[in-house]
Amino acid sequence: MDDHLMIKIVEMNRRGEKKVIRTWSRRSTIVPEMVGHTIAVHDGRKHVPVYITEAMVGHKLGEFAPTRTFR
Repeated sequence: MDDHLMIKIVEMNRRGEKKVIRTWSRRSTIVPEMVGHTIAVHDGRKHVPVYITEAMVGHKLGEFAPTRTFR
């Protein structure tokens, strides 16, 4: 997980906030501290809001924001 994203999550958990975090870091692994937060992951054009659940722990953020549209 990228340090800048982890710092934001830890700080929000400490304050008890639940704001949407915008990130371009699709490579970041989802950790238990992120559960319950909404993270807007960039898909190449826009930020896709992803609500983090316990089932997502261990996966990458990019898995939940597809980069291609299906016709």
